[in-house]
This record gives sequence, structure tokens and C-alpha cells, in this order.
Amino acid sequence: MKEVYGKKLGMTQIFNEDGTVVPVTVIEAYKLVVVGKKTSDKEGYNAIVVGFGDVKENRVNKPEKGVFAKAGVPVKKYIKEIRVENVDEYTIGQELSLEVLEAGDHVDVHGVSKGKGFQGVIHRYGLHRGPTTHGSNYHRRPGSMGAGTNPGRVFKNKKLAGHMGHVNRTVLNLEVVKVDADKNAVLVKGSVPGAKGATLNITKSVKA
Repeated sequence: MKEVYGKKLGMTQIFNEDGTVVPVTVIEAYKLVVVGKKTSDKEGYNAIVVGFGDVKENRVNKPEKGVFAKAGVPVKKYIKEIRVENVDEYTIGQELSLEVLEAGDHVDVHGVSKGKGFQGVIHRYGLHRGPTTHGSNYHRRPGSMGAGTNPGRVFKNKKLAGHMGHVNRTVLNLEVVKVDADKNAVLVKGSVPGAKGATLNITKSVKA
């Protein structure tokens, strides 16, 4: 199982032994606690249920409190499932370490991109603007909506203004530059989705 949940702390740069600069994203890994198991006999697949993230008890709903009470562990902010081959290798209440990742591994990072709010077509899709001189009243508008008579409607997927960002995104095949087990941190080469403080899911790369 090579899967880690973490919090994006931001970007920085480090230097290789040959002096080249490597841009990295620093991710603070959460301490995952096993709070349940899913088996192929009962649920049809093998997985462990993990909890992570500190939170006040009054911020957790009653069904989730029951999950943590049954496992005998303090309440956590998030509950996630991780697919595994053999659930017998894990015990309820076990803490999963960061040692599943090593420098040189290639991973996929899943997260939610930054929200940009309502944006026009120039910012949202990179369309060109209209003329700026000679009395033109066409500047940042979306352009033609289509034929007026036939078919007499706007086709689907027409690029229009609307909500931009805050969607699930995955960056593939990023290299793990460094793993600091003492500080519970992972340094991944390049940028990842989301703002500072965003929760990220790091999994073994599917294209490595």
C-alpha cells in the first residue's frame, strides 16, 4: 500500500548535489489511524478505513462518532478508504507510518484546484478579446451563440462565462524528492493542485 493523505504547506526549492535547483511542493503527511476494515466476503472488496486530522468532538456527527468509538480511537476530521490486498495485515487502532514512500518514487497527487469564482471567457478559456479602437463595442464578450434560425439554440459545450476552478484535479507521475519522517513531510517535485492548507491524496503512480 503506497497511499498517503497530507496537507499542502506550499512551494520552495532545494539544490541537488550538482547544484541544480529543483522546485518542490512541501506536503505535511497526516498520521493515519485504522478505524475499520472492508472485506471481499462482506463488501466485495478489501480495504481499510482510516481516520486523520485533529478536530473537536462537537464538530463530528453522530454516525462518525460511532465509528471512532467502536474502534476505540479519538475522533478525526476525515474518514477515507484505502484499497489493500490483505486486510489481515492491519489492526484496528494501528497508526500507519510515512515509510510507505521513499525518495525516487513516482506518485500521483489528487486534490481540489483553487476556486476562481465567476470568470469570463477570456480568463476561463483563454479566448481572444475584440478590437479596442474605432468605436468597437465588442471587447470581452463570448462571441456568436450560433445560427439564429436553424437550429435556433446554443449547442452544448459552448464556452461561456461561469464558475472557474474548485474541481478535482490529478497531477500524474511526480517524483518524490525527499521524505522527512521526523517532520512527517514529503517533498514532491513540481506543483500540485489546491491552495495552501488543502488536503491532498498521494498514491502510487499509474504511469511510472
